[in-house]
Amino acid sequence: MKKLLAALVVATATMTGIQAQAAELKDGEQYITLNQARAAQPEVIEFFSFYCPHCYSFEMQYKIPSKVKAQLPQGTTFKQYHVDFLGPQGENLTRAWALAMALGVEDKVKTALFEGAQANVFKSMDDIRQKFIDNGITAEQFDGSINSIIVNSLVKKQQNLAEQFHVYKVPSFYVNGKFLVNNEFFENRGSPVSDYIKTVSELLNKD
Repeated sequence: MKKLLAALVVATATMTGIQAQAAELKDGEQYITLNQARAAQPEVIEFFSFYCPHCYSFEMQYKIPSKVKAQLPQGTTFKQYHVDFLGPQGENLTRAWALAMALGVEDKVKTALFEGAQANVFKSMDDIRQKFIDNGITAEQFDGSINSIIVNSLVKKQQNLAEQFHVYKVPSFYVNGKFLVNNEFFENRGSPVSDYIKTVSELLNKD
């Protein structure tokens, strides 16, 4: 993953108006086919952790999630789900992200949660709560919703999907419930960001 990030730095810096030619998609190279049923509706799911430095780079430096979302065809959903298995407050951050989704404030709190986790400043849910308040969510909104039925449901959904997809590392992008983007392929080739985005786009049309 470190090689992938380094390659993205070089490729982003050197691609001045020249679009690299992405290789033809091959199972086991750019993507891995999963032994699962295809999603009923077109979708892209990213699993991430606020504690993951590579997720931070994908999100904040290379803007990969936002670029993926921007090129999705109409009717395709893009979701970001948090995993529990990294960091001392991983489970609390999964719940906090469920609250952000329930309130529709993901873009308001995402940066603060990433920066707080990366700096390891979260010692309890109270610290996470303060980040919400600092970014425009009232104490009443947070306290009244953090353990609500809808948030509990979203927590369980994130956990169940992570288990269903056997997620063990992040960031991980899943397309139509059937294909996993193979980060190692892009790492080994030193591929630019555009190839990664193009792969996601092409997998949406793959049977």
